Amino acid sequence: MRHRKVGRQLRRSPEQRLSLLRNLAQSLIQHGAIETTEAKAKELRPFVEKLITKAKEGTLHSRRLAARHVHQRAVNDKLFQEVAPKFATRQGGYTRILKTGHRKGDGAEMARIELMPETK
Repeated sequence: MRHRKVGRQLRRSPEQRLSLLRNLAQSLIQHGAIETTEAKAKELRPFVEKLITKAKEGTLHSRRLAARHVHQRAVNDKLFQEVAPKFATRQGGYTRILKTGHRKGDGAEMARIELMPETK
């Protein structure tokens, strides 16, 4: 039974799953949008939104907590200097998922996850 088991396994071990989410998060922060499978995008959304919420605090402690998952220094700096100020007034909902259809090779549901545009 799966009682109280939250999240998708994505057919990976816990270490591989965490590594996948870290790499996807870095790519999303670096490029602003990525295309991946729908299941990966749905797992990535809360992972990235928690990172952005930490970055909005802007403290040294929150920077170190974010550095646990964002290992590239340039991407971590971009998270704190560009992405977090963009969402300073927003109380969540920093990303959106757009379904893009099926992948040609195996028919997997594909989706584009992107950071929301600035609100004025």
